[in-house]
Amino acid sequence: MVDDVPLRSVVDTVWCLYRAKHRDVDIADSRRCLLERHLQGRWEANVSEADELTGFGLAYLDRLPKDKC
Repeated sequence: MVDDVPLRSVVDTVWCLYRAKHRDVDIADSRRCLLERHLQGRWEANVSEADELTGFGLAYLDRLPKDKC
């Protein structure tokens, strides 16, 4: 789980936006964990702007295969 408060906020925002667009995705879907790991890596690579992380997160989720998650 993400430990930094700003990063956790971005993960929550991205997940809410994604689920609003994809109503069939369950709140406990495994994609959230993948999203957290992806954004944690970006955060550790010194990408700390919330808007930039949000964009990366949404793009990442859109690239994930729907049938493999």
